[in-house]
Amino acid sequence: MADTIVSSATREVVIGFDRPFCVIGERINPTGRKLLAAEMTVGDYSRVESDARAQVEAGANMLDVNAGIPLTDEPRILAETIQLVQSITDVPLSIDSSIVEALERGLSVYKGKALVNSVTGEEERLEMVLPLIKKYGAAVVAISNDETGISEDPDVRYEVAKKIVERAADYGIPRADVVVDPLVMPVGALNQAGVAAMRLIRRLRDELGVNTTCGASNISFGLPNRHALNAAFLSMAIGSGMTSAIMNPLHAEEMQGVMGANVMMGHDPECRRWIKKFREPAADGQEAQGARGGRERRRRRA
Repeated sequence: MADTIVSSATREVVIGFDRPFCVIGERINPTGRKLLAAEMTVGDYSRVESDARAQVEAGANMLDVNAGIPLTDEPRILAETIQLVQSITDVPLSIDSSIVEALERGLSVYKGKALVNSVTGEEERLEMVLPLIKKYGAAVVAISNDETGISEDPDVRYEVAKKIVERAADYGIPRADVVVDPLVMPVGALNQAGVAAMRLIRRLRDELGVNTTCGASNISFGLPNRHALNAAFLSMAIGSGMTSAIMNPLHAEEMQGVMGANVMMGHDPECRRWIKKFREPAADGQEAQGARGGRERRRRRA
C-alpha cells in the first residue's frame, strides 16, 4: 500500500494507511455562499484569506480551493485564489474544478505537487484530465461514477474506481497518486449508505490498495444534529481504512472524532496530540504549589 505525497513549495503532506488522517479544509468554495461568490467575482479575496488562516489554525492539513462561480472567468479566479492562498499558508492544496481549463490554469501557477479534484470514470473526462495530471506531476481524486451515473451498488462503484486506477497507469500515473472518492451517499435518503460506504472503503484499501477521500458531510445531508453524525461517520470510516476527507475543520465535534480515531488507530503516538489538545490547564497557583510540595517531600525523605 503506497503513500500519496502532496506538497506546497515548503511543506510535504503524506496521505496513507499508517499515517494520521488527512483533513482537507472545504471552506474555500463559493458554492452555496453568495457573499463569498460575489466577492471573488470582483477580485475581493479577503474572505478567502480569513477562511484559509482559520482552517489551518483549526487543524487542516490541506485546503481545497474551488472557484466554481457561474458566468465568471473561473480559470482566472481559481489561479488568483491559489496564488493568494499559497502566499499566506504553506499547506498543500487540492485544486477543485469541473472545468479542465481552470484545472490547467491552477496547476500552471501552483508551487509544489497538488492534488487535483477530480476525474471521473467517464471516457471524455479521463482523456482530458489524466494528461494534465501526468504533465504537472500531480495527484488526482478519482470519483467513482461514469457515464451511467452514480450506482447505489458499492461493487459497481469499486469497478469504476479500478478502471480509473488502471487508466491512470496507462498514462504513467502511479497508483499512489490516485486517491479514490467512493461517493458517500446521504444516509437519511438511503438507509444502507453508511454500510455501503464502509464496505467500499475496505475493498479499496484491501483489494485496490489506494488511499481514499470523500465529502464527509454528505452522509448527514437533510438530518438534524449533523455534526454528531459526521463525527460518527468519520471515526467509523477511518477504522475501515479511509485516509482523508474534505470537511470543515472549524466544527470541533468532527475534529474530535478524527483525533479520537487517530488515537484508536495508533496514529497518535503516546496520545500526544490528544493530550496537548484536551489536557485541562493547571489552576492558578497549582503548579507553584505542586513544585513546593515536591520540594517539601524531598526534604522529608532526606
